Amino acid sequence: MKPRLVLACLTTSAVVARARVEFDAFIHPGPGDMTVAELIRAAASRQAQAILFTNTLSLDAAAIAALPTSVRVGATISVGFDHIDVEAACGRRIAMTNTPGVLDECTADHAMMLLLAAARRGAEYDRVMRQGWRYRIGQGELLGVRVTGKRIGILGMGRIGRAMARRARGFDMQVLYHGRRRLPPEHELGAAYYADFHQMLPHCDFLSIHAPGGAGTDKMIDGRALSLLPDGAVLVNVARGSLIDEDALFAALTSGKLFAAGLDVFRREPDYDLRFADLDNVVLSPHIASASRETRDAMGFRALDNIAAVLADRPAIDPLWKD
Repeated sequence: MKPRLVLACLTTSAVVARARVEFDAFIHPGPGDMTVAELIRAAASRQAQAILFTNTLSLDAAAIAALPTSVRVGATISVGFDHIDVEAACGRRIAMTNTPGVLDECTADHAMMLLLAAARRGAEYDRVMRQGWRYRIGQGELLGVRVTGKRIGILGMGRIGRAMARRARGFDMQVLYHGRRRLPPEHELGAAYYADFHQMLPHCDFLSIHAPGGAGTDKMIDGRALSLLPDGAVLVNVARGSLIDEDALFAALTSGKLFAAGLDVFRREPDYDLRFADLDNVVLSPHIASASRETRDAMGFRALDNIAAVLADRPAIDPLWKD
């Protein structure tokens, strides 16, 4: 008999097709992803051995405690896992996995797109054209800021941060970074390391955020951090909305302290702070940085690979905890 799986999130047709072939799969019909209550009911009624979900589902300690004893593995189709109480899962002997590595390039592509669009006022130019244009734009109007040759600070120099640094070097940008530890020279590639995050900020014309979410980074970008950036800096966030104090960010954007921001993630999703939608100097996207067909297929396949490994009594490929 095939292993029993509950697929709790909407995903690509290729991932769904593979899940149907390799598993006795319950596929959530939508609309939207399953709620925690729906997942628990489906897993219990089918005595599922595996659950497949994404970061729209918050598996806290209570939710994990309510899962049936049949569940042996949970796989999130995401790199971040701050939506999972990993310690609680460990206590239940439920293996939890994520999907690192396969979305680095697309996420960095999106971050660079936001950086360029924010710096060069891409959303405003698009709006001018869609409204018909039909008027002369003066040499001193609608000016953006130059990207090439500027300094970019990267918060979080993991796989995605390093991918962003590669793109920045293509624009002859000077790369600065802060992370929990310094990279070896073969990964650093001339980037300047700052052990103290706040000491880096005065040197950043651009700040690109790639650090993980969680209690340790909550509101790391607060009023103090923003005040240390040079006037007219540009901020980009494709990591987690929890890293930013959004009141402080709104104040920096409306006061002119920041020239612009490109935001893919927010403290509350999908019910984000609509004040940002009213600002011309913000480029917005709906937590979708990894959303290419190739990458979303690869993420789903990696999650299925993890599930298959655990259910075959092999080590998980991407474990969030180890024995």
